[in-house]
Amino acid sequence: MMENNTQLKEMIRSMVIDVLQGQKQEAASSQPVKQVSRGQVAPGVFDTVDEAIRAAKEAQARFEDCTLATREKVIADIRAAMRPRVQELAQKTVEETGMGRVADKVLKLNLTLDKTPGVEDLVTECETGDNGMTLYELSAYGVIGAITPSTNPAETLICNTIGMLAAGNAVFFSVHPGAKHLSRELVSELNQVIVKSIGIENLIVTLREPSIESAQEMMLHPDVSLLVVTGGPGVVKQALQSGKKVIGAGAGNPPAFVDETADIKKAAQDIVLGASLDNNILCIAEKSVVAMRQIEPQLVQEMVKAGCVLIDNQQDIQRLVDLTVLPNGTPNKQFVGKNASVILDAAHIPYNGDPRLIILRAPKDHPFAVIEMLMPILPVVTVDSFDEGLDVCLMLEAGLHHTATMHSLNMERLNRMARKMKTSIFVKNGPSYAGLGFSGEGTTTFTIATPTGESTTSARCFARRRRCCLTTGFNIR
Repeated sequence: MMENNTQLKEMIRSMVIDVLQGQKQEAASSQPVKQVSRGQVAPGVFDTVDEAIRAAKEAQARFEDCTLATREKVIADIRAAMRPRVQELAQKTVEETGMGRVADKVLKLNLTLDKTPGVEDLVTECETGDNGMTLYELSAYGVIGAITPSTNPAETLICNTIGMLAAGNAVFFSVHPGAKHLSRELVSELNQVIVKSIGIENLIVTLREPSIESAQEMMLHPDVSLLVVTGGPGVVKQALQSGKKVIGAGAGNPPAFVDETADIKKAAQDIVLGASLDNNILCIAEKSVVAMRQIEPQLVQEMVKAGCVLIDNQQDIQRLVDLTVLPNGTPNKQFVGKNASVILDAAHIPYNGDPRLIILRAPKDHPFAVIEMLMPILPVVTVDSFDEGLDVCLMLEAGLHHTATMHSLNMERLNRMARKMKTSIFVKNGPSYAGLGFSGEGTTTFTIATPTGESTTSARCFARRRRCCLTTGFNIR
């Protein structure tokens, strides 16, 4: 009898060992594979467009089957992992692109991490009646082809990653060659965060060496379902010719209108803050000021107090034009996003301290007024009436429908200008960046789709709208 008991115990022990070994093997097989596939040079970084997009497609097929809670988890982990890296990312961006200020990029990156909406933006709508119920749900496109700029490379990449993953997509990032090192490193790091969080590789991918040709190849790739272009009008136009669904963020030349009813001191401070942020490379930043004649002297005086240097010598103004505007009427890229002091030194114009912004009085057709300079140079145009000012603002904004601001205590004028401008962002009595949720209410984005009409994009813009009908039952009325 004892021998039989011993045999029984041995059999049970053997079975337990087999089960445990099987569990270990299953657990090991479920872990993410760490090997780098052929054509892949780093996590999420590939040599060719096709290899990158095929990897992203495979990853998206797995991700699409995950729960919303999984999406929430990976987005939370991205926010947590990127927060300690903000200062370093800001520093590396300035070093590689030569544009902007480190402290201002820190502000933009923190804004991205704090206020880019995630899964909560995917709102389901419902209708019920005698004939049943209809749901309007949001589902993934698949692989999104996203083009990012050199002006806000890290901010745009992180912002788009959060919104596009929230909607269930994978992303191929065609990054600007002028920010390729930072962008490549960031994509690789974000991939490692995602793998550690949910075990899926290559949800976001990019190329080792981005180029115009690779961006064109991406636009035409059959496995890319949606194009999201954050860049100039040329690349947006090219994307629109691809035959795919396009969300395009184009150029802007935002005017700031100040009338005689405004709080002049506050208006001056707000304009200086908005126009000088990151040396004016944001597309939403004030690019010109239109001021009523009776308050213009006080406004200019208050702007100087707020950190501007006023250039009122016509020879100096012409030197600035000759330095920063090329013969073909485009900005000299050598000075895009540079500090005001760098521009003044190059023009041999004396100044005191470290001015945030260069201001000058100019006619409405001055090059600094009609060209989107992306430099800390702000012309002030004088008008004699509200109607004239509104017409000048419309002319300067040039139908781009991007951004405009107005400083006034007259509600009728504020509402009238908002209706006439038809811009994606209209800020009343505040700095332009309030329209991005910085010192203003609402979420943030660095892809403002003006040519295609989506305006300030978020996760719901990166999802298909699906109508689901149940024709029997569930009438709750």
